[in-house]
Amino acid sequence: MPHRKPPAAHSAALGANPERARHHNRRVVLETFRQHGRLGRSDIAHLTRLTAQTVSNIVAELLDEGYLIELGRRRTARGQPPVEFALNADGGLTAGMEIAADHITTVLVDLTGEVRAQRVAPLPDLAVEAVQALAAGELARARAAQGLPERLLGCGVVMPGPFDFEGTLTVGSTALPGWTGHDVTALMSAALGTSVTIENDATAAAVGEHLYGIGRNLRHFCLVYFGLGLGLGLMFDGAPYRGAFGNAGEIGHIPVVPHGETCICGRQGCLERYVSPSALRDVLRRAGIDQIDADGIARLHAEGHPVVTGWITQAGALLAPVLGLLENLFDPETIVLGGALPDSIIDALIAAAGPLPLSVARRGDRSVPRVQRGATGQFTAALGAAALPLLDATAPRLVRNPTTADENQPSAADGAAPF
Repeated sequence: MPHRKPPAAHSAALGANPERARHHNRRVVLETFRQHGRLGRSDIAHLTRLTAQTVSNIVAELLDEGYLIELGRRRTARGQPPVEFALNADGGLTAGMEIAADHITTVLVDLTGEVRAQRVAPLPDLAVEAVQALAAGELARARAAQGLPERLLGCGVVMPGPFDFEGTLTVGSTALPGWTGHDVTALMSAALGTSVTIENDATAAAVGEHLYGIGRNLRHFCLVYFGLGLGLGLMFDGAPYRGAFGNAGEIGHIPVVPHGETCICGRQGCLERYVSPSALRDVLRRAGIDQIDADGIARLHAEGHPVVTGWITQAGALLAPVLGLLENLFDPETIVLGGALPDSIIDALIAAAGPLPLSVARRGDRSVPRVQRGATGQFTAALGAAALPLLDATAPRLVRNPTTADENQPSAADGAAPF
């Protein structure tokens, strides 16, 4: 078998050789393994541009700590074959939890990105103590599955935004009532017994679609997320963009209907009042159809129910100019629609939004559609949530001057992830 060429270096993050960047370099090495799978030391050095000695030291540390496993020597036609390594699927788990208006979704993901357990439980009570108790029980039940690693590296928890500057939730149609003024991170960390990363659902969904869905081969895309309301997740150069206070992409409150229906934010005619799962359920309730879940909505659509088809027509027309606006603002490779709406409804919305308005995205050499449905369904946000502790631990925190990459970052002694 001919010698395998090392993977191209352009897709990997770069390391920094000074010792003070050691933690950064560990994250770079782990992220490189996550992207490329099995690698030898020379492959890692080529991809990250770290010195051979730096790579050797980091690999030895990660082996000792159980994050990597040794796979043996690569078969080559000539010369001393290199020893290859890979992420250890049994080296630890991260948890992801989406706390929505009526349910909690929980997933467990190993270091290789494999989903090892997943659960969905109804959430009848949104009070803080009730959510804490159910979340703790769901995490315990998920971890009780057979054959799972014992080490839990943290839990990503996603909730409907927007978030205020202290990380607590504001009151609104897209926020959970009763949580205003609370330190959500502290409350959920105490309930779950592990470190917790809080994120809004749309941003987490974009991460989930990037790692597990159609965004795997994309670096720049927007995800319009149908959760409790309507949100937007932004992926720029393969990383989520959150904004200064975690509220980037709050598109639900863009006014689209002059003098329209009053929104909880105090304005009139906001997009979310017309284009969101809650908006669709409001229309159905007015028609006398109440207490209907996503499967029931899908059945009504399959039957051609006029209330559902009428809503799709109106929602698609209102959504179209916003999609064109997103293309002009962010120049994404594609816009993805996903979340709590049934797949058939999302497909119909995309069709109803056409023809899309003229924008910078209208090019003859496009390789992907301007708008498409996501591939990860109802688990999108939870999968993204599970990736958050792993990304925080492994993804390199890129700065302008890589020689100072670690100076402003917490060390393991400060309570950071053990990478």
